[in-house]
Amino acid sequence: MNYYDKELAALRHAGRFRTRRVFGAETVDLASNDYLGLAEKPEMFDAAVARLHGEKVHAPKASMLVNGYHAIHREFEDALCEANGFEAGIVMGSGFNANLAMIEALVRRGDELFMDAKYHASGVLAAKLVEGKVTYFGHNDIRELEAKLAVSDARRRIIAVEGIYSMDGDLMAREIFDIAERHDALLIVDEAHSSGVVGPRLLGVFDLYGITPKPNHLKMGTLGKAYGSFGAYVLASRHITDYLLNRAKPVIYATAPSLFDTALAHASLRHILEHAGELHEQIEARRAMMNAMLGINADGLIAAVPVGDNRKVMDIQAALLEEGMLVGAIRQPTVERAIVRLIGRLGVDEAALRRGCEIVARWVK
Repeated sequence: MNYYDKELAALRHAGRFRTRRVFGAETVDLASNDYLGLAEKPEMFDAAVARLHGEKVHAPKASMLVNGYHAIHREFEDALCEANGFEAGIVMGSGFNANLAMIEALVRRGDELFMDAKYHASGVLAAKLVEGKVTYFGHNDIRELEAKLAVSDARRRIIAVEGIYSMDGDLMAREIFDIAERHDALLIVDEAHSSGVVGPRLLGVFDLYGITPKPNHLKMGTLGKAYGSFGAYVLASRHITDYLLNRAKPVIYATAPSLFDTALAHASLRHILEHAGELHEQIEARRAMMNAMLGINADGLIAAVPVGDNRKVMDIQAALLEEGMLVGAIRQPTVERAIVRLIGRLGVDEAALRRGCEIVARWVK
């Protein structure tokens, strides 16, 4: 029996049906979040293999609180803390799990979570699991956020925003740091798409805005994007980190993160810090080119080009595939209205990126 025939038919009718596909190595990748092209650098792989060589184990074997915590995890956490200026950190299995861990654990009965309306789906799902009150505010609307905080009688207030928003490509408002300070609110900053992309040291919005981490700050970053690996981390005060280790279910009940992926991300962190200046110049050049050619205002390497028609975005994607290039055709429920999502990855030749922008611009003008 086909239990979900009607639902699948509805998705096909709406132009929202999705499938998996393996794209050949010859395809020019303008769709992935591998912003710096590190997932394609063999020296990153070699460094991770070298770090694991000679270790007694090559997999974590257990949860972090049983016997899965390894020196490789601790070394990377210490390096992240030193680079970003935080007291403590926890490596986790994925950005999705990190958002579930933070939000579900931090928002208790009597608390109130203030979440940007365009926060990632992982955070939205986590918000449905909390015991406290959940309040959404308009995307990057600092006046609405301040007004809602001012009338809150919650025991604790927690704000959740993204450094760069994954589908719009815009930066969080700098003023949100000040608002969190004025209202004594915890501030979660999801830096999945900003870490490795913005700031003079390419460490994200804390780096970009010159923010010294404070006890009310939490920074989440992913390893499967600019770091060319898989996994995530949360950086915070020692106090908050201790709390998450004792209450966050994706930490307590999941096998610890992969040793290889953690070592790989550590190699990428070193590479980013050592080459931040030249990488920053390349990012800025590509960002300027995309903005000029597509008529947008991307703050990072995400070019979100509005189309508004599900079938048309699929047609645009197909046209680019005929040219050997892949872009994202993003539809509901990921976005309200369909967009073409083009990534100006440093792993792609600049001439190919320019050609991709030309084709997209021609379709949407």
